[in-house]
Amino acid sequence: MYERLTKCPLCKSGHFLNYLIAKDHAISGESFNISICKNCTILFTNPRPDKANIGKYYDSTEYVSHANKTNNLINLLYKAVRIYTTRQKLRWINSVNKSKGRILDFGCGTGHLLKILQDDGWQTTAFEPNPIAAKQAENLLQQQSLSNISVLKSEKKFDVITLFHVLEHIHDLHKTFKILLDRLKKRGTLYVAVPNINSHDFIHYKENWAALDVPRHLYHFTSNSMEYLAERYDLKIIEKKPLYFDAFYVSMLSEKYLGSKNPLTSLLKGYRFNKQAAKSTNGHSSILYILKKK
Repeated sequence: MYERLTKCPLCKSGHFLNYLIAKDHAISGESFNISICKNCTILFTNPRPDKANIGKYYDSTEYVSHANKTNNLINLLYKAVRIYTTRQKLRWINSVNKSKGRILDFGCGTGHLLKILQDDGWQTTAFEPNPIAAKQAENLLQQQSLSNISVLKSEKKFDVITLFHVLEHIHDLHKTFKILLDRLKKRGTLYVAVPNINSHDFIHYKENWAALDVPRHLYHFTSNSMEYLAERYDLKIIEKKPLYFDAFYVSMLSEKYLGSKNPLTSLLKGYRFNKQAAKSTNGHSSILYILKKK
């Protein structure tokens, strides 16, 4: 049911320490240990549910990543912000890739990013293992989604592959990353967005930081650990983009976990965290890494 890692999942070092205990506020109420690697600086949930048992920790109508309901303030704001951020992602993709080719959204959720890319002339491929989200994506895109990574091996190569808040969920980190890079064209572009555990909002909330999202988030990346990942696979980080709205959303959830019922407090804190992080992209709540093969 649970698996205990004896080596760092990123660099395979055996030198890591227990860092903090965090609670699954969203679904189970269970607590999980987070370790930190002394070598590459990645943090990781350890022990963690194995692949056969992780599904129950996603089994909630309140898991907003796949929610289209508008029955509370957080979901309403999430939906409104999603409209803006999907258009922003489109601009980021088109700014680096001048011609529209084949794009894979790995972990596409309900397919809203792919829909706007599809409408813009991109040839889209959806990958989503969650059957409920996958069905919504298929209805939106009017195309079949993939759910088994082995199927990707027979797919044509892609000009762009995106992983927006997906990498931290993947059990087989290196195996999956190798398959994705094999499917990326030589001059292709990889977009990876992850929560930043060096952010000002993590420093403030610590174990109550909603973006820890244990045990669904298996890894908690620093900029150094993302740079290590890029170097290991001979990739170059060509740009880093802060995801400003994440600070507001994460603050709202974190304040909720702490018992606060005042949304203004969350908004003010989100603004403050973004202002503090403005001096360096390494301090933002989440960071998008845009990568190319060397």
